[in-house]
Amino acid sequence: MAGPCAIEGEKMAMEIAESIVKTTDKLKIPYIFKGSYRKANRSRIDSFSGIGDEKALKILKKVSETFNIPVVTDIHSAPEAQMAAEFVDVLQIPAFLCRQTDLLVAAAQTGKVVNIKKGQFLSAAAMQFAVQKVIDSGNNNVALTERGTTFGYQDLVVDYRGIPEMQAMNVPVILDITHSLQQPNQPSGVTGGKPGLIETVARAGIAVGVDGIFIETHPNPSEAKSDGANMLPLNLLNGLLEKLVALKQTVNTF
Repeated sequence: MAGPCAIEGEKMAMEIAESIVKTTDKLKIPYIFKGSYRKANRSRIDSFSGIGDEKALKILKKVSETFNIPVVTDIHSAPEAQMAAEFVDVLQIPAFLCRQTDLLVAAAQTGKVVNIKKGQFLSAAAMQFAVQKVIDSGNNNVALTERGTTFGYQDLVVDYRGIPEMQAMNVPVILDITHSLQQPNQPSGVTGGKPGLIETVARAGIAVGVDGIFIETHPNPSEAKSDGANMLPLNLLNGLLEKLVALKQTVNTF
């Protein structure tokens, strides 16, 4: 899964998707385009939240149809599930909302794949209950995404022990590399990050055996309207994925 944090406009979304598709086709990597149609969880009221729900969702749909790839987006409340399901292939449950029963049930009932991000405040073992809510709602198409655990007030760490623990729940486990490097709760009200460690976290995840990776990327992260501090510059994605594919091939020999 890769793409911008938020859909900022059609031109940007199409350019990012086209670039990533060229790389994933070359490397034969299954690819899901990601982009939030709205950012509901912002530190400040004046932070960018979106260009309009329907407008952004239509852009996601156009990306899917143009490049023949699935797309994923976050939902934040139960009524949004059915709305977003008309435009995307995968519904993502944000980490802070992973315990919200009505949200998980509504997402499950759309029949779409449900990707649940592990809460920064939860153990890996606790995610079994989120998975079970989706399954008990009649949907077995569920995945979990590790995105770091709160460490103090302004940092996150990845506990790689949690990856096999969640895989034991018989669901795919994805590693959200860029969000795992966030530095939340900054005095400025704008989340910081450590993008210089993206390759380090990604390599470790592949070595441990994650089923997929999640990366937010942008042509110019410094100008991104959301999460620019921890994004990977788009022009570096190809080189990173080449290394990860080679590493994965080595890991698979064991």
